[in-house]
Amino acid sequence: MSDFTPREVFIIFGGGGILLGALFCIGAALYIAYTKMDLMLEHLKNSSGVMKLAPLRRGGPWGKLLLVGGIAGYVTFPGFYIKRGSVSAEDISNFPESLKRMLAILHLSSIIVVSFLFLLGGIGKFLGWLK
Repeated sequence: MSDFTPREVFIIFGGGGILLGALFCIGAALYIAYTKMDLMLEHLKNSSGVMKLAPLRRGGPWGKLLLVGGIAGYVTFPGFYIKRGSVSAEDISNFPESLKRMLAILHLSSIIVVSFLFLLGGIGKFLGWLK
């Protein structure tokens, strides 16, 4: 049995961790999309940004992923979108707390996974393992 080089260990564990994290985020987003979509859209019906994204719900799994991602962004960082008029402050305050927490965790987890992807690539490039 051959020993793994540090480069191979780096790629296997780092890349594997990022892949698993991404699959978890996609799975969680699809679960929310197929089980909570009507509830989310009902609570955000006065938000123009969400209503512009609403037709994506008929776009199959990819459309649902985009819609859940958009709603997660609105719910996670509402102040930014309220100032710009994309989301209604009343809709955000009436949004179910448990679902708001779930979407915020999903959104922040996705940001962390993408950040690790870039960090891993930067480390690999710095060490000369990636060309």
